[in-house]
Amino acid sequence: MNAPRHTRRVSDALGELEVDADVLWGAQTQRARQHFDIGGERMPMELLRALMQLKGAAATVNARLGRLDAAVAQAIAASAEALLAGAHDDQFPLSVWQSGSGTQSHMNVNEVLARMAELRLGDGPDAAPRVHANDHVNLGQSSNDMVPSAMHVAALTAVQTRLLPALQRLMASLQAQSLAHAGVVKIGRTHLQDAVPMTVGQEIGAWHSQLQSAAAVLDAALPALHELAVGGTAVGTGLNTHAEFGALVCAELGRLTGTRYTPAPDRFAALAGHEPLLALHAAFKVLAVALMKLAGDVRLLASGPRAGLAELRIPANEPGSSIMPGKVNPTQCEALLMVCCQVIGNELAVTLGAAGGQLQLNTCKPLIAANVLRSTRLLADAMTAFEAHTVRGMAPDEARIRELLAGSLMLVTALTPHIGYDRAAAIAHRAHAERGTLREAAVSMGVDGADFDRWCDPAAMLGPVRHAAPGPARLEGV
Repeated sequence: MNAPRHTRRVSDALGELEVDADVLWGAQTQRARQHFDIGGERMPMELLRALMQLKGAAATVNARLGRLDAAVAQAIAASAEALLAGAHDDQFPLSVWQSGSGTQSHMNVNEVLARMAELRLGDGPDAAPRVHANDHVNLGQSSNDMVPSAMHVAALTAVQTRLLPALQRLMASLQAQSLAHAGVVKIGRTHLQDAVPMTVGQEIGAWHSQLQSAAAVLDAALPALHELAVGGTAVGTGLNTHAEFGALVCAELGRLTGTRYTPAPDRFAALAGHEPLLALHAAFKVLAVALMKLAGDVRLLASGPRAGLAELRIPANEPGSSIMPGKVNPTQCEALLMVCCQVIGNELAVTLGAAGGQLQLNTCKPLIAANVLRSTRLLADAMTAFEAHTVRGMAPDEARIRELLAGSLMLVTALTPHIGYDRAAAIAHRAHAERGTLREAAVSMGVDGADFDRWCDPAAMLGPVRHAAPGPARLEGV
């Protein structure tokens, strides 16, 4: 026989119902579990933790303002601190797909904090409840201002603690590779066809610069996330809260987290729209596009090892095929490419969600929060893996690079200032048709061999013409 189920009775404005005796949530969370059984995606813990931080700060401020009993406030703040330490994560079971204001998850946090604070006060089972989820934990607050405030706090925290460090590590690794291989001359390519020489350092340096541009776009999006909607309550007017509540909560939150926050300059806009998060995710798209270029280039340069470009050696992290022995694939490149595709897809969801506001409230807040935080995690994790398992250990195959450089027809470009474009093109076409070297074709068409050797030095073709250059370093086979 099954053991008897132990329950306790809880209530909200719609009446009473039973919950398991060992859960900390209350009636509104229980109703949401029944009514929003949609998908398997739970509300991100990053957002819930930001709400916990805000709730702890709000309780402290309300006590300071004389609006909340000091013992109750301390119990709420201490309970929030316990939750932030990772206790009771299983008490937040709700799906992302719920009310567009995030009310159900907001009340989930309020109810758990109320129950924990009540138990912490320890007044005994027969004492009248001293902590109410709405009247005390949510004093002077609304889902409409607390959820968007938490969205900013969660996004800013995730970007600063996870995304930017991962991006900085990747950029540093690329910069180190660029410097290490600054002297390796290779053939450049445009339209996937041979072009003029460049260095491996310049090629990798370009990837670094693209990421540097993306980082600048990210940096520009961050200041607006320091502005919080707290204090606006239901529509932005601040009804039922203290006039200084928002500013004081921002200050207390800053003290707790070490990050400066300020009240949003227009709380009506902060409730009704999410342009700061839209701008942040647009910056994610810029980063994703730059990362796709990087991953695609590495995969192409490492193609082979015998029938591809094979200019770049990347770490052999795992067997690449279930049927072809010895095959090694650019798996980190592919994982990063897929992450970038997903982030670009998330961008559309965030864009449509940010457009989902009517009058005084945006009603796609969980959608926006979930996708912003998901993209942050994906980008941070993928960059960390790509840096550690590909970029850090990759190296140019200098012998292969010299071979391809020596056989390139586009070294003929250096002849143009001396013999003209048309004559240089004819030399290139002859060399290609006869499968000979450029030098052989040039000499057969009247170019002095010594002049060719002087003019077609690849190392001298890395920038503007320099007069009185040192003698050529002859390339075998050119």
